Amino acid sequence: MKFALGVEYLGTDFHGWQLQKSGIRTVQQVVEEAISSIADHPVRVFCSGRTDAGVHAIEQVIHFETEVKREDNAWLFGGNVNLPYDVNFKWVKQVDDDFHARFDAYARQYHYKIHNTPVRSALVAAQSLWEPRALDVGAMNKAAEYLLGEHDFSAFRGSLCQAKSPIKTIEHISLTQGGNEILLDIKANAFLHHMVRNIIGTLLKVGRGERKVEWVKEVLDSKQRKQAGATAEPQGLYFVKAFYKNL
Repeated sequence: MKFALGVEYLGTDFHGWQLQKSGIRTVQQVVEEAISSIADHPVRVFCSGRTDAGVHAIEQVIHFETEVKREDNAWLFGGNVNLPYDVNFKWVKQVDDDFHARFDAYARQYHYKIHNTPVRSALVAAQSLWEPRALDVGAMNKAAEYLLGEHDFSAFRGSLCQAKSPIKTIEHISLTQGGNEILLDIKANAFLHHMVRNIIGTLLKVGRGERKVEWVKEVLDSKQRKQAGATAEPQGLYFVKAFYKNL
């Protein structure tokens, strides 16, 4: 039998999603331990999209296989009992045997939070990027429009990216402001390593007035990582959800 689970986590105290040989604390590690305790046998899980150290998830999707029969609530509530405070299962569903959390996802959505205020806030420091300088969100939105559609996103690709192709399709990208918080909402068929954080680092230059709106198109067309802005810090990034046809 195969099951899918929705997982929420605060990435602050994790060294990313992926299991590490060194045994350092990762989300995959604690999730597998929790499920294995319910199944009474070792369980390996697979996720819809790996996240780096410090990155959060609102609804990461995972799947696992087992021949052990348990009620859905046993996986959900029993799993939560065995999870630390910064990880939580949100739902569970039995899926077809050919379902794969990563390969069946046809799109993914991320948020990036910016706390735009002259004074740093201790309460949101681990969950958003602090930017003390005033930002022109309107200009950032105009610049972001150049990224819509299918492009070669090599200029926004991290050096450790293992994707076979830099060509991705951004379906939606927008920034909204409410009080001191600016939120980037972005959805694409797939993302390169550090792609969202590199886009944020680039848009921040426009928002600060350091670069013109049209510069973002120049960066995109250059296909050179060195032309873009710096990689934004991880704590403002949230994996929102993955999209499936049959889930």
